[in-house]
Amino acid sequence: MTYMAFPRIEKGMDMEGVKRMKNVTVIIPNYNGIGFLRDCIEALEKQTYRDFDVVVVDNGSSDGSAEWLSEKGITTISMGENTGFSGAVNAGIRQAKTPYVILLNNDTVAEPGFVGALVKAVGRSEKIFAVSSRMIQLYHKELMDSAGDMYCLLGWAYQRGVGQSSKGYRREREVFSACAGAAIYRRKVFEEIGYFDEKHFAYLEDLDVCYRAKIFGYRNLYCPQAVVYHVGSGTSGSKYNDFKVRLAARNNLYVIYKNMPWPQLLVNSPGLLTGILLKYGFFKKIGFKKAYVEGLKEGIRTVGACKKTAFRGEHLENYLAIQWELITGTFLYVYEFSKRKLKAVRKV
Repeated sequence: MTYMAFPRIEKGMDMEGVKRMKNVTVIIPNYNGIGFLRDCIEALEKQTYRDFDVVVVDNGSSDGSAEWLSEKGITTISMGENTGFSGAVNAGIRQAKTPYVILLNNDTVAEPGFVGALVKAVGRSEKIFAVSSRMIQLYHKELMDSAGDMYCLLGWAYQRGVGQSSKGYRREREVFSACAGAAIYRRKVFEEIGYFDEKHFAYLEDLDVCYRAKIFGYRNLYCPQAVVYHVGSGTSGSKYNDFKVRLAARNNLYVIYKNMPWPQLLVNSPGLLTGILLKYGFFKKIGFKKAYVEGLKEGIRTVGACKKTAFRGEHLENYLAIQWELITGTFLYVYEFSKRKLKAVRKV
């Protein structure tokens, strides 16, 4: 096949003028993902919407990824070291010149209408910040991976639809956050609300940036027409491991601290504490208690270094709307959790 032939560039170089201006930049963060990159990029070559460029941000891979990308002539931003998901996508966003950016995990395979559907959805209103795609499990295409991310009073982010039948979730709706594994963003909004928080390194950085966008009055959508198949944990290697559990526990405290004003924190504290205790019990049961506790301790030690979103009176209505979403998100979590458990019981 013919790959998109663009020159390799280094971190800090300006991409302006390197190629003709397009409408969208697809940014693929990569760390030792050579086993996934070929299928990911080949799927982008088959898109029906063509007004986009592809940029891979390589986080100091040692598996031959950088050499393969150079050989294929694919535009690459070389970070030189592993800066995590946040650092990689920020480098791509800052150097992109297009109105929109699509963030796409390297362990994905997009349907031909993926890019076009996202562009159409985000273009409907200037108040739309992010649009999440319909993510289906690559190796179990009968199951959903994500229909957008939600948030609840327990302080838990969760994938809407995960583990449910992929025959459902075909209606567009607002979600709390787009899943950054396959989502489009209005680039100029980052300049207003800030970029992905690089203190996160990885995990919950997408929830955090969409939370900030909601505080500023922007909306986040789920677009069922934008279909992508996702391996899941392609870089980290497993659903649960010490690294993921520790970072997610730490970053969860960051999200809460940065985005909730003190009165809201006080009101929500019973639910948030309950959520921490329930997570502790869960991770103790499956053997990750130490990693979870370490993450909480690290979060408590370092949360003060995080930049808290300043409260503004003009955002009060947005905070109230967010609080209502936390309430409804809790009921939705209970509903979907019950559906998964009932499904598991029926299989026994």
